[in-house]
Amino acid sequence: MTPPTPPTTPTPRFDRGRWADAGAQTVRPGVHRIPLPLPDDGLRAVNVYALEGLADGLVLIDGGWSIPESRKALEDALAGLGHDLGEISHILVTHIHRDHYTQAVELRRLLGSRVYLGSGERRGLELLGSLGTSQPAGSIQTLLRAGAHELAEQVAAMDHGDFDPSVWEAPDRWLEAEELRFGDCELTVIPTPGHTRGHVVYLDRARGLLFSGDHVLPHITPSIGFELGPTALPLGDYLDSLRLMTTLADARLLPAHGPVGDSVHARVGELLTHHDDRLTETLTVLGDRTLDAHTVAGELGWTRRRLPFADLNAFNQMLAVNETAAHLDVLVARGQARHTRSDGGVDHYTAVTG
Repeated sequence: MTPPTPPTTPTPRFDRGRWADAGAQTVRPGVHRIPLPLPDDGLRAVNVYALEGLADGLVLIDGGWSIPESRKALEDALAGLGHDLGEISHILVTHIHRDHYTQAVELRRLLGSRVYLGSGERRGLELLGSLGTSQPAGSIQTLLRAGAHELAEQVAAMDHGDFDPSVWEAPDRWLEAEELRFGDCELTVIPTPGHTRGHVVYLDRARGLLFSGDHVLPHITPSIGFELGPTALPLGDYLDSLRLMTTLADARLLPAHGPVGDSVHARVGELLTHHDDRLTETLTVLGDRTLDAHTVAGELGWTRRRLPFADLNAFNQMLAVNETAAHLDVLVARGQARHTRSDGGVDHYTAVTG
């Protein structure tokens, strides 16, 4: 949630201020970035990518949020490229968050498109179906574990939108680590747990492109473990998934939010450095005290402007506490802190010295 210092390398032609403008940007011949609106969301837009020139129609990477504004923006952008919605044959989704998955399911219903999703998201979809709510139940449980009971009540009382079970149907195909071929285009599916347990990225080795979803973003860090079911060490998973990117040949970064970047490796390096710095800062806040994650979050700065925790709205306070808990759990896993759980189910952390 707290990004590192912006890189000094030149930004792509569609810079930070304009990347969310409507319309298609051609990244490479046959590969187009299409930002779709996210009303009342600080992220502003989600990028979907249209791959053309394939034997069986257009392939989309991510689907967008199932709202009328998004469908209209997608339809208009495709029309500008000389296509229509009916040509979408496959939608390859990076993860199950609503701004990536729900419009994919709607388009399948309308057009017969096939929807693909990483198999690690199966449990999340099952929980959505059984709980029947858009409330971030997993994050609320983390708040309770972090000692933020009043904040948990505030978040639970928020309007999280009506729950529509029809846009949370299962995909046509669950993906593992595998190769997908569409005509002459071959995409490597790479599981990258962390942001969610089933997040995947799609690597086009031939063209040197990585469709990174929310795993690697150019100007912000993704929330960690923001899903219904808890995972043991979501930040540990995320850091491992980042390091995995450095074992692959470098590629252009095609993220779900923000402009296209020149180097996956460069951005991954910045993200790893940021989290190392954040772990050190979190340990410093602990000092010689025993604290819960809510208290630690309250003593850290947030966003690029290093805002006080109290200046964040309740939703972003939730993300901040969740992120802090994730960093504290990694410190415990590394032997740099230990934790105890109170009778009330709150985790307390103490730095290990000596």
